[in-house]
Amino acid sequence: MFLIKVLVIGAAGRVGKLVVEKLKQTTSYTPVAMVRSKDQKEMFQKDGVSAVLGDLEKDFESAYADVDAVIFAAGSGADTGAEMTIIIDQEGAIKAIDRAKHFGVQRFVMLSSMAADRPEAGNREIKHYLFAKHRADEYLKSSGVPYTIVRPGPLTNEDGTGTVFLSEHVNGGESIAREDVAAVLVAALTHPKAEDKSFDVVQGDTPVEDLFRH
Repeated sequence: MFLIKVLVIGAAGRVGKLVVEKLKQTTSYTPVAMVRSKDQKEMFQKDGVSAVLGDLEKDFESAYADVDAVIFAAGSGADTGAEMTIIIDQEGAIKAIDRAKHFGVQRFVMLSSMAADRPEAGNREIKHYLFAKHRADEYLKSSGVPYTIVRPGPLTNEDGTGTVFLSEHVNGGESIAREDVAAVLVAALTHPKAEDKSFDVVQGDTPVEDLFRH
């Protein structure tokens, strides 16, 4: 059976790890974890997951070998400052998109942030983050690479419910479990109704498996 090879960029992060686990649980996908350190690579390999070394601040072209799709779940983190946000969340994402285009990737699923489509509305503390996400999202839209952009509300570490509310725009900042965000990213990988679309997602009542059926 043909398995779709999915490169997970940011696989060692909190959402990235959940994405890899959910891909493993499917019969359609095989994950490739892109990580920055040998220790992280060995951790995934011990769990039976293919892993490649790649650093968004440097070169990571080799990570794209035979890749069919990409889930970009990387982020600089809340404590690294504006400079690293630009380097990772903006420029790193742009480089990842360029490589996806070069290698003919069939779907690029971007983990963004709620309000990234309207960054000027963000408060001062996170405005640089929203502008970085906005720049990356807009670059993806204009790249020609088939895409899905997922903009979650504030993330929690609670267990996922398997149900969410997804819409092109959500008014309000309701939270959502990282596990549910990971499920939405995976669900968007190949569904035609998710292609070239951007969505906000928060906690809700719609089963993830039903999101793109209507």
